[in-house]
Amino acid sequence: MNVVLFGATGMVGQSALRECLLDPDVNNVISVVRTATTPTNPKLRELVLPDFTNYSAVESELTGLDACFFCLGVASSGMSEADYTRITHDFTLAAATTLAKLNPSMTFVYVSGSGTDSTESGRIMWARVKGRTENDILKLPFKAAYMFRIGFIQPLHGIVSKTKSYRIFYQVLTPILPLLRSLFPRQILTTEQVGRAMLLIAKNGFPKSVLESKDISSLFVHS
Repeated sequence: MNVVLFGATGMVGQSALRECLLDPDVNNVISVVRTATTPTNPKLRELVLPDFTNYSAVESELTGLDACFFCLGVASSGMSEADYTRITHDFTLAAATTLAKLNPSMTFVYVSGSGTDSTESGRIMWARVKGRTENDILKLPFKAAYMFRIGFIQPLHGIVSKTKSYRIFYQVLTPILPLLRSLFPRQILTTEQVGRAMLLIAKNGFPKSVLESKDISSLFVHS
């Protein structure tokens, strides 16, 4: 399986990348980035793209792909709806539209959020924008597309959020996370579960196109 990944430096993106590199069924991973780093895994190649709304110059490098894990996103706090829409909706749809054209047999997994508003008409700005993004992805001619409406995630394996407020939040909760997970086992996922779930969905599909945390958790009931 050949995978393209967006948002590899975020907490969910880090988990997706880790599980892809560990999975023997994944042959190659293309990580689309703004700024190049120095990949050390032979499976991993970076594709530097300064403008996330224009893929015309790199289309030839985005063919022969089986799955896309789109984990790119920002927190909405302090952002105008226009700016949040540009990053959340416009960046996502530019990538998804290009990939659907080049790889119609692809499975596209979009990391959304718990509470996303499919009606696009609620009072909460980020939920409306996420809902519009989900709806527009589901209109594209992919083999399959899945929306991951993730809530709380427990970071494992040294994975951390890039957002300072989130890092502080996780540090405060770390001592009680085992208890919270025992009380709400289907609501609190680990980063490992999220990354593995993306791969399982890409390989095997799922009966629903929109997955809440409990649906993702159900993939591991018998594992």
